[in-house]
Amino acid sequence: MNRLTADPMLSDPKAQTILESAWQAFSAYGFRKTSMDDIARGAGMSRPAVYLHFRNKEAIFTALVEAYYRQAREDIRAALEGEGTQADRVAYAFAAHGGATMEAMMSSAHGLELFEAGMSVAPEAIEAGEVALAGAYAEWLQKRDLPEAVGTAAEVAQVFCAALKGIKHTAPDYPTYRMRVSQLAALMVRALEGL
Repeated sequence: MNRLTADPMLSDPKAQTILESAWQAFSAYGFRKTSMDDIARGAGMSRPAVYLHFRNKEAIFTALVEAYYRQAREDIRAALEGEGTQADRVAYAFAAHGGATMEAMMSSAHGLELFEAGMSVAPEAIEAGEVALAGAYAEWLQKRDLPEAVGTAAEVAQVFCAALKGIKHTAPDYPTYRMRVSQLAALMVRALEGL
């Protein structure tokens, strides 16, 4: 099961099946060309049955965005509090920030359209999700002794998120994205250790 759609917040297995089907359809056809019939067919349901769970494909897409952010926040927290050196933990957290979803989006011929659809279909979910991810970094940074000149934990967390967003929007492919995320993690750890 795709971690994007394996959302513990959705306990209804039919809703999970719909989300999995939708992700496959969006990846294969793009957001605009995916129909509720495509999603229903992939889920092995009738279209009216899908409508019992989600009012339209925009609601399904928003649920996918929310699931991504919940999983990413959980994975970031686990990485930062996990085993290993500080460099390892930050590298794991930054990798978790995009996670398998980033690889899937960047590997899809419709990845750019899906990024754009997120901004137009689920802007509130994205905004809330970005705040949650920054909060996960800020919680961890609050346990460090940051000099006043560097800024607050919340401000440094915003820098982490902005840098990761910049990499996401400028990397031409997934291997380049992963390389740049690793480089950013190494730079940030060196900076934190030098404080």
